[in-house]
Amino acid sequence: MSKQFDILAIGDITTDAFIRIKDAHVTCNIDKETCELCMRFGDKIPYEFVEIVKAVGNSANAAVSAARLGLSTGLVSHIGKDQNGNDMLEALKENNVSTEFIKIHEGLQSNYHYVLWYDVERTILVKHHEYPYSLPAFKPPRFIYLSSMGEKSLPYHAIIADFVKHHPETKLVFQPGTFQIKLGKDALKDIYANTELFFSNVEEAKIILGTSEEKISVLMTSIAGLGPNHVILTDGIKGAYAFDGKNSWFIPIYPQEPYERTGAGDAFASTIVSALALGKSFTEALLWAPINSASVVKYVGAQKGLLTREILEERLKSAPKDYVIRKLET
Repeated sequence: MSKQFDILAIGDITTDAFIRIKDAHVTCNIDKETCELCMRFGDKIPYEFVEIVKAVGNSANAAVSAARLGLSTGLVSHIGKDQNGNDMLEALKENNVSTEFIKIHEGLQSNYHYVLWYDVERTILVKHHEYPYSLPAFKPPRFIYLSSMGEKSLPYHAIIADFVKHHPETKLVFQPGTFQIKLGKDALKDIYANTELFFSNVEEAKIILGTSEEKISVLMTSIAGLGPNHVILTDGIKGAYAFDGKNSWFIPIYPQEPYERTGAGDAFASTIVSALALGKSFTEALLWAPINSASVVKYVGAQKGLLTREILEERLKSAPKDYVIRKLET
């Protein structure tokens, strides 16, 4: 059995092909809650360039983020026996993420996603190949970071929840992906009941809870009512909110003009977890997170801009005077 990891991430892994487009436009509804990327149908549309980013996905991004901050990390995932899979393994190793728990499947393909990148936002065309999910044997890590998996993974979640339930020394972090969000709160009740830190954006929290509630404080306490001890909800460029079961905070964004926003949420969540693993308090961790997100959005993809601990702490020291978290009235 391997060494104990600080953070062991569990989730699907993919390669992203970023296709930079300009010949398009965005149409939004009146309140701009729903927007659509529009291109001419049945035409040939030029693109500027393609950039390939290997070994990404919420969990992989979190593992790389933690490794860059100086923690021991590994990834539990599944790939096909193909060149794409081999390239992803090499990319993880180059980022000091252990690949010993990545299972290679003969006859299956590795995941490959297409990212339509327009302005500073992106629309991702995703396909999660169906793998026979299984949990390998490992020493209980300090944190398990659980995120996006395919639609056939529901029974796998029960196994993960049972592992955490029987290993209280391991804290579960849950950042639900698309399928996990659509499942809602009931199907994953055992995951929520054993979660230490929960991360999503505001709209995702509404979907999980099946509510149209607008008050952030109500959304956070409702998620906490499912089991998580700490709830963190991001709200795009407006900032983020956190609740520890007693106190609530508002976290501002760290000033940075974005180039491409993929991975900002992953950087935010994983940096909080990493800071806690490094012995920081919850409020200190909340200040770390936006700094890493601000660095990520300066580059293409979710990992290139991830910071080392030294650089992150330097940027925290030189942050604007108004870069402070604000305790909210309960």
